[in-house]
Amino acid sequence: QMELEALRSIYEGDLCFRELSPVSFQYRIGESGDPKAFLIEVSWPETYPQTAPIISMDAFFNNTISSAIKQSILDKLMVEVEANLGTAMTYTLFEYAKDNKEVFMENQPVSTVTSVSNTISIGTPDVPPSKKKEKKEQLSKTQKRKLADKTDNKGELPRGWNWVDVIK
Repeated sequence: QMELEALRSIYEGDLCFRELSPVSFQYRIGESGDPKAFLIEVSWPETYPQTAPIISMDAFFNNTISSAIKQSILDKLMVEVEANLGTAMTYTLFEYAKDNKEVFMENQPVSTVTSVSNTISIGTPDVPPSKKKEKKEQLSKTQKRKLADKTDNKGELPRGWNWVDVIK
């Protein structure tokens, strides 16, 4: 198939691109250490490109992204799909995702920790002791960042890494 050949030559040597099968492709948007990186998978049904490709974000790589954000990314990609029906669009979709990475991920907290502590401090009445508490949190965030740096780029973190705040 022509589109397959085209994709292979365009993305040759591109580490973000993976051909899972001749009709199924993954593309990682963002560097592997980037907390806002995500992975989209595009598969072609037999009737593609007359019908829409199947776009999925179920890859394990995306397991730190909230389902709401995944859904909004898929919704935006489907709009592109509608606009390109009948044409070879896999490249277009990957490039569209690359161009719009910041918009796609603007509501994704950069680390789960931050959102956990925010939730906690919002619910905390403003009493003097909370100042001390904040300093401790600051430190633990730094420690957790270091922890996060040691993980294996898939965003895999040791189980329980974000329980500290809750326990304190």
